[in-house]
Amino acid sequence: MAKEEKLRCEIEDKYKWDLTKIYKDEKEWQKDFDDVKEKILKVLEYKDSFLSNGKKLYEYLKYDEEVSRKLEKIYYYAHLNYDADTLDEKYKVMTNKVSDLFTKYNELSSFVVPEILKLDEEKLNTFYKEEEKLEDYRFSIENIYRFKNHTLDEEKEKMLSNLSKCLSNPEETYEALTDSDFEYDYITDEKGNKVKFNESNYSLFIKSKDRSVRKRAFEMLHNKYKKYIRTITSTYKGEVENNVVLAKIRNYDSAISASLYSDNVPVDIYNNLIKVVNDNMNVLYDYYDFTKEILSLDRLHMYDTYVEIINKIDKKYSFDEAKEIVIDALSVLGDKYVKNLKKAFDEKWVDYCSYKGKASGAYCTSCYGAHPVVLTNFFGKFGDVSAVAHELGHAVNFYLSQQANNKHDYNNDIFVAEVASLTNEIILSNYVIEHSRNKNLKLIALYNLINLIQNNLFDACLEGELENKAYTLIDNGETIDAEYLSSTIYDIRSKYYKDVVNLDDKSKYSWIRREHYFYPFYLFKYATGVSAAIMIATKIINNEDDMKNKYISFLKMGDTDYPVELLKKIGIDMTKEEVYENAVNFFSNLIDEFDKESDK
Repeated sequence: MAKEEKLRCEIEDKYKWDLTKIYKDEKEWQKDFDDVKEKILKVLEYKDSFLSNGKKLYEYLKYDEEVSRKLEKIYYYAHLNYDADTLDEKYKVMTNKVSDLFTKYNELSSFVVPEILKLDEEKLNTFYKEEEKLEDYRFSIENIYRFKNHTLDEEKEKMLSNLSKCLSNPEETYEALTDSDFEYDYITDEKGNKVKFNESNYSLFIKSKDRSVRKRAFEMLHNKYKKYIRTITSTYKGEVENNVVLAKIRNYDSAISASLYSDNVPVDIYNNLIKVVNDNMNVLYDYYDFTKEILSLDRLHMYDTYVEIINKIDKKYSFDEAKEIVIDALSVLGDKYVKNLKKAFDEKWVDYCSYKGKASGAYCTSCYGAHPVVLTNFFGKFGDVSAVAHELGHAVNFYLSQQANNKHDYNNDIFVAEVASLTNEIILSNYVIEHSRNKNLKLIALYNLINLIQNNLFDACLEGELENKAYTLIDNGETIDAEYLSSTIYDIRSKYYKDVVNLDDKSKYSWIRREHYFYPFYLFKYATGVSAAIMIATKIINNEDDMKNKYISFLKMGDTDYPVELLKKIGIDMTKEEVYENAVNFFSNLIDEFDKESDK
């Protein structure tokens, strides 16, 4: 008999996040919505006066912080509720209403940055002397000046603000299509049960020990995406074109330059990373060779590259067991860190279960003045435990940063955001490897760590290469279509897989299900993130260089400096190729260790 998916209302409350500390109900949310709707109009009162002296500038910045904080909070609540139940259109309407307010406020305040950029350095220094509290905003103000050559006049900035909501349509369309509109058939699992297939439980079937099950899951998923390939291609093309046009309007050399400029990340970091990975493909080929050997297959297919290769144990973790192992593993980071982990569990920051209408995957998000929250789809595998540790890495990072910084300085740039999460995963796997008495559980943890690096280093670069090629074409005045994207990802995968993994027709469509492509040049930052995390976690585990204390201080730094500089402060220089070479070597050593352990 087929198993029907549960609805959110059928899930026990203890497995759901608690958003009542953000707003106790929608009535309270509406009150804040109405309040901020009125408050944003006040910005026009500052138009001719906010730069008259230092105290007036400080007054405006405090006002802007208050408005931005409240806008962020009402969006946070609406969007979280929508992701928890995409079947309820009410929350989508609420989210869109807040987006409209953001657009309106950006339009009304479009005079601010152009006016600040007219200030000369001497006058600005006078302002700092007139109002000492302006020092709290110095980094933010200096960052505005960094964008001087890429900032337009007031009228043009207003026009772009008015267009901002339209420019986000590609991403919204993709999310609506894949989260809400996709309907799948039933799939038969390895025990003969018919289960309703969806994006969330795909990760279970693609890792099945039964090759026919994972093949069927792979084909079901990619057939669905292939059916909508023209729609999704058109949507993605719109996203790329939007970003290319915006880059040109703002006088950047290219879309990648524009994307990385906001984090002050040199393009050479991307180039160095890709170079190191391409120079060390033999390590990746070794990984696929050893996977093929362990699975006793003549040839790997793409659907074989996700399977859990340890067949002698089928350990399933409960939520409570996951909580316990995460806390024990991460205790190496100190009592204060563990206290915050327990807080996340006790105060229900985490939404665990998979059910119909819930957004797929996993993420952590935060807004200033409210606790972070984690969305995950937990099925009890070790990989799911690792995912919880990953997202709680983000959560504790957000929380510590909030405690230490003001609203404008608390949120991490994307470039460093993945460091905290991936460090947690590495420490967790190492803990199980070192402390488990069960050989097969050790191998599972070891393989999880290998897989973590393969996904975040090699796969992230693989897909980052496709993204760069697509943007380069559009940058050069050419175009992209479904055939180009599908054949290009096929060619890139051929380079990364060589002749070890057989690329069948379906592999051409793997790019279609990557939502990350709608966040320009985001994917490769997983690779830089895992490279930094490997260095940090290794030193913490080995108790080297006082890294534990340095790392906790890093988590508190938030956005008080540019991401490359933040990592330099704890001894990690992302401009050096050696950081990425170290990651490749770490990966290679793990494969050797797995080989030795599996032979014992």
